[in-house]
Amino acid sequence: MPSPTLRRERARERVWGVTRRLAWGLAVVVPLAFLGAFFVYPVSAIVARGFVESGALDLSGFGEVLGDERTWRVVRHTLTQALVGTVIAVTLAVPGAYVLYRCTWPGRGLVRGLVAVPFVLPSVVVGVAFRALLASHGPLGFLGWDRSFPAIVAALVFFNYGLAVRLVGTVWERLDPRTEQAARALGASPARAFLTVTLPALVPALAAAASLVFLFCATAFAMVLVLGGQRHATIEVEIWLQTTQFLDLRTASVLSVVQLVVVAVALWISARARARGERALRLVEAGRAVHRLRPHRSLVDAVTVGVTAIVVALVALPLVTLVIRSLRRDGQWTTANYLALSGTGESALTVSVWTAAQNSLRIAVDATVLALVVGIALSLVLSRRPRQLFARRALGALDSAVMLPLGVSAVTVGFGFLIALDRPPLDVRSSLVLIPIAQAMVAIPLVIRTILPVLRAIDPRLRQAASVLGAAPGRVLATIDLPLALRSVGLAAGFAFAVSLGEFGATSFLARPDRPTLPVVIFRLLGRPGEGNYEMAVAASVVLAVVVGLVMTTAERLRPAGAGEM
Repeated sequence: MPSPTLRRERARERVWGVTRRLAWGLAVVVPLAFLGAFFVYPVSAIVARGFVESGALDLSGFGEVLGDERTWRVVRHTLTQALVGTVIAVTLAVPGAYVLYRCTWPGRGLVRGLVAVPFVLPSVVVGVAFRALLASHGPLGFLGWDRSFPAIVAALVFFNYGLAVRLVGTVWERLDPRTEQAARALGASPARAFLTVTLPALVPALAAAASLVFLFCATAFAMVLVLGGQRHATIEVEIWLQTTQFLDLRTASVLSVVQLVVVAVALWISARARARGERALRLVEAGRAVHRLRPHRSLVDAVTVGVTAIVVALVALPLVTLVIRSLRRDGQWTTANYLALSGTGESALTVSVWTAAQNSLRIAVDATVLALVVGIALSLVLSRRPRQLFARRALGALDSAVMLPLGVSAVTVGFGFLIALDRPPLDVRSSLVLIPIAQAMVAIPLVIRTILPVLRAIDPRLRQAASVLGAAPGRVLATIDLPLALRSVGLAAGFAFAVSLGEFGATSFLARPDRPTLPVVIFRLLGRPGEGNYEMAVAASVVLAVVVGLVMTTAERLRPAGAGEM
């Protein structure tokens, strides 16, 4: 018969077992319920609009919309712009990743930060910057690219170049340099060593970068709307136009389904490439960059440095032009454009820009808290390594599912909120919490992709040792997982806050006229005639860019080496 001490020990183990299962169950159920209510349900309601008419299955809407030449023109614009932008961004990212991640040289960290700035800028700011750059009186006005296809592609490359460099570079810096050195020792030229040794090892990273860049290019909204308008409308812009201008919800629903198909394919390719990349990295994790740049001695270094320097200069040009344009009025240097932000422009606004900025900050804080709570819980669940095959496959499916908000159009999400959340038990369409929830949907995947790699990198033997020494599961979590992941949580918070602050797609549907956010105000100023309105839009864009830049600079300083995928 067991002793009283042994019985108490077994009873304590049963209680801990039940508590552990309950805690992990809640960590799965609560975030999934949140995503189900505020992502799956609204998006499904949009899909249903394309399939159901008067309560019965009706696919005629697909025939009508897909039989319209305008639809295929929009699809062609979307795929062409995304494909060209992806090819250029990823191609330019290869020399950039080599210089910024594989080589060591003074000032490397500063240039890394510069090329990362465009990706965290609000897309409406990018659109305004390129309008200022390519306008007839701008530095590149002689190109005649204003409101053209090349302007949109240039903006897409500008926005995604830093992302592609980071995705490729973080893999390249971990490749074991001895393999390439061995090829060189056997007589291979630098070009041949790269093509036969390094490039095959980078293929998973290049595929992952290309799929994500294509995803962001295909779902770009504000940049295309500002730089191209209806003439170069993408699926995203067309959904917005059909909903807000033509009130044709059925056409918008069918287009949302088409976009979901494009997004699903891109996410599937990204997931496959990321899995291959993770397997490769486990084999070469000990490798580190040891090459020191010597452009005067190596032709390869000279070419890559030259290409990267030109690209970095072109990345800086729109930002510098935006700042200069905000300080000019009537050919004179002045701060009048910033002083005008306390007003409402030439009858373009119902509130001042500073009031809109306060609205944006409050909403971004709420959205960041929501995204962190949901994202951290899901990251902890996805970081587990179950032994059962079924459990591993279930976690893989969950990992893919929680990435869907990253690819599904923010316009589609905002449109879905209007369609679905107007009846009990989720009658919140008129609530002020709707915008933070919509922005949190966009930020949650970024939080997960930032925190999850850090949690997966924790040696499971640390947890096992703590458990053997008598630590309860909660204490293991508090003393092992959370301290190691804490700095990546700071980076995740910065990403979430920056994305929420600049979000425009969903917010453009949901913002009230008397409570606009700063990106919505900038777009309204651009859409109203009057030189004063345009100059206020430029100044407001600089304010928004500075705030986002400060947030991301602070968050990046908290970033541990190798943290995050974004």
